[in-house]
Amino acid sequence: MAAKATSIDIAYRAGVSQSTVSRALRNSPLVSPETRERIKAIARELNYKVDKNASNLRTQNSHTLALLLCEDPTNDDSLINPFFLSMLGSITRATARQGYDLLVSFQQLSEDWHADYEDSNKADGIILLGYGDYMDYEQKLEKLLAQNTHFVIWGAEHNNKSVLSIGCDNVQGGVIATEHLIGLGRKEFAFLGGASSHCPEFRDRYLGHCKALKAAGLVVDKRRQIDAISTEASGYEAAQQLLKKGMVFDALFAASDLIAIGAIRALKEQGIAVPEDVAVVGYDDIPVASFANPPLTTVKQNTQLAGEILVESLLKLILGKEVSTQLIPTSLVVRRSCGAGEV
Repeated sequence: MAAKATSIDIAYRAGVSQSTVSRALRNSPLVSPETRERIKAIARELNYKVDKNASNLRTQNSHTLALLLCEDPTNDDSLINPFFLSMLGSITRATARQGYDLLVSFQQLSEDWHADYEDSNKADGIILLGYGDYMDYEQKLEKLLAQNTHFVIWGAEHNNKSVLSIGCDNVQGGVIATEHLIGLGRKEFAFLGGASSHCPEFRDRYLGHCKALKAAGLVVDKRRQIDAISTEASGYEAAQQLLKKGMVFDALFAASDLIAIGAIRALKEQGIAVPEDVAVVGYDDIPVASFANPPLTTVKQNTQLAGEILVESLLKLILGKEVSTQLIPTSLVVRRSCGAGEV
């Protein structure tokens, strides 16, 4: 049986050092693109496989990132917000492109969650996606900082500037959704979703919503804001509460698509037509939004770009490079639920 090819064999064939081979196979920018491609071609020709265990022992790195998902509590633990599934796919692909493995956990986070990952050398860094009640979650972030853990969160910018966050511009998203409905002649608005520090992303969407109303000279009626978590059931119940209050409204902005879809069902049960009587806009542009009845107008978050930035930012943090919090712009996808046609 022929001996297995080594990095020394590749270095000899390519006329470079063994360290250059190692860097090229890790896609290091220290090696020129031409040299990287030549080394990779030789590696493929020799059927060379990187010995990850040996490499990790040398570098004291696992070449693995951990993705920890913490969602709002629901009655069915098997249900996962489709938006997070889109983010999971994007983060997985971005991690693979960087030559890293991804360790995914959907478990509720223990008091010693930091020790389960980076401290035990299972992962070089952690991506935090979703967080349930932010006030409880914030204490865990402080613990991670105290442990000098490499981590990045998806979501609203944190008060502690030491926490690296990547998120969409939720204030802007709230503005463009509300401005669109105002442009369609709607004047009486309701908002479904939390608007407190317990859910900062939803709060920022509400702040953007209020900003657009005030700019148009319209009234912000806090009685027409009903708390809801990101499930269809919660959206349905929140819309029912709104209707039981006897509130009159001709436009409804929901903090997520799932909330919007649940709300539409509640409206229809009361004989309220969407969009004729009430125009509805959601948030996230999950895949099912285009198949809702009517198809849902929604604020789109660019999950592909988000995954790439999350992974790139975490790797920079691990390497000690300068990195900063970023906000990604949102866009509006117009469909029939707002009364302005369909794409």
